[in-house]
Amino acid sequence: MAAGSNLIYIVAAIIGIGVVSQVLSDRFQVPSVLFLIASGILLGPEVLGVVSPESFGGGLSAIVGLSVAIIVFEGAFHLRIEKLREAPAATIRLVTVGAAIALVGTAAAVYFLLGASWPLSFLIGALLVATGPTVITPILEVVPARDRVEAVLETEGIVNDVTAAILAVVIFEAIIVGATEPSVLLTLFAERLGVGVVVGSLVAATLFYALRYVDLSPGNAPQNARLLVLAGALVAYGAADFIATEAGIAAVATAGILLGNADVPYEHDIESFKGDVTLIVLSFVFIALAALLDFGTLLRLGLGGLGVVAVVALVLRPALVFLSARGDRFTTGEKWFMSLVGPRGIIPASVATLFAIQLRAEGLTQAADTLVGTVFLVILVTVVFEGGLARQIAEYLDVIPMRVLVIGGGKVGRSLADRLEDRGENVVLIEQNAEIIETARNEGHTVHQGDGTDTDVLRSAGAANAKIVVAATGDDDVNLLVSQLASSKFDPETIIARANNPNNVEAFEELGVRTISSVLATAQAIDNYIERPAMMNWMSEIGRSGDVQEIEVTSQEIVGKTVRDIGPELPDGCLIALVSRDGETAVPSADYTVQHGDRITVIGSHDAVRQAMQFVHPDE
Repeated sequence: MAAGSNLIYIVAAIIGIGVVSQVLSDRFQVPSVLFLIASGILLGPEVLGVVSPESFGGGLSAIVGLSVAIIVFEGAFHLRIEKLREAPAATIRLVTVGAAIALVGTAAAVYFLLGASWPLSFLIGALLVATGPTVITPILEVVPARDRVEAVLETEGIVNDVTAAILAVVIFEAIIVGATEPSVLLTLFAERLGVGVVVGSLVAATLFYALRYVDLSPGNAPQNARLLVLAGALVAYGAADFIATEAGIAAVATAGILLGNADVPYEHDIESFKGDVTLIVLSFVFIALAALLDFGTLLRLGLGGLGVVAVVALVLRPALVFLSARGDRFTTGEKWFMSLVGPRGIIPASVATLFAIQLRAEGLTQAADTLVGTVFLVILVTVVFEGGLARQIAEYLDVIPMRVLVIGGGKVGRSLADRLEDRGENVVLIEQNAEIIETARNEGHTVHQGDGTDTDVLRSAGAANAKIVVAATGDDDVNLLVSQLASSKFDPETIIARANNPNNVEAFEELGVRTISSVLATAQAIDNYIERPAMMNWMSEIGRSGDVQEIEVTSQEIVGKTVRDIGPELPDGCLIALVSRDGETAVPSADYTVQHGDRITVIGSHDAVRQAMQFVHPDE
């Protein structure tokens, strides 16, 4: 009874600490995993001794396994196919060629720096391939990156979690039974991946049918849908793992991706619920595993262990990222951000713990210590430094997209958000109407619920870091008040307001607010269609087949050259329409010499303009 009572206190404390860690994460804009690991070490046997391996009896591995299943499913559920299209080539290379580089490079580092055997070195290398949604997601929650960067990091984490866990199991079994033939290892790998994909697909199909066609009781349908999906994730993991060890991770990943990309009802309710559950299990797993850290084991690795960390984080990671992202539309800063933010997470820690227990049972104590020590040292250092400094790294490399607050989630606000998000900007809509919020979220927008005329609501939505604030509601009084608050309290670079009544334009402009009159803009658009139909037809395609972009000149390849010389170097299908310098804008002549800092307007086809932007300003 005493042991059971202690376990209740420990679990309650862990959940409480996890919630506090999330609050601190939001408050200080630091990934929550940093607070969770620190809490685990503090509660562990090395400091307070509250939590130890014996605290959970023999149930730790089962608890960790089910928790990882929920975490991986939740990450996969958010992985949208349309988002993957942001960077398909880099994603595929990162989880194939990049993973292979990480595996072989890490194994070589362990072999030469720690003197481990090749089988053990490859086992450690396989585990450290995985970054994982458990560490990437908390980082991206406080460090907003462009969609293409988030798509790559999230996909890499989910896919590599699956492949790394399966590969590690295959190598571990090879060590135990002494199998070394490549054909045997490949068969073991294919069996587990195949079992996971089949079971995950069956569970996803069953859940889809139940959510779409079964009466879930109208009054409690959202709740039943949430519970059904949670149960489905656990069933997928348990069934696949029962058939083949570690196939469960592949199963939940498959089920999550398929279900997340299907048109299922109550999707927002399911996402919110699973996010809360994931927070709890993430807290438990990180704190529990951090409490297992043995400082003595880490110290025995010596300089060799730190050498392995340096090779993994500072040599292999940048090499595989730059190789995988070559020729894609990532800036140099974004490549370095992805290189310097690749911490290892739950999968390596949990699987390494299970392997160490079995290795010690086989009498391989030294191998178990090397395995656990190396994996936990890499996790500890990468999470603390890469996770803790992620925002500072992003700010230094200038990879955080422009934050735009749009007050008003109606048709105007959502249409504007569509255009901005297509360019990779970080847009947050502020809206208080529940129906409009649901519509906007279903369209994929980030929505902060609240009154945009409330200073606290603006602040919590990120107004302090916003470069642009747009008041786009249908009420001029609201738009005027929002403009006043934004100007006096947060001082963004640009404030733009929608004036529904043209008589109110003067009041807005007196505040120094750039104002768009709905009436005048509509009249002007109609006039343009009458007088300039070809131009207006083309302008209607901006953001789809056509595009117009203004960009600062920083490329040394074009500074000092004339427009005549630059033209042939631009991609086919676009040209320079305007040049701005010292506040004056004009259509340039062919002999106009471009200088550093000029702002040029490029017009043309969508893809050509995007390529020209990279050519003119390669660091953007």
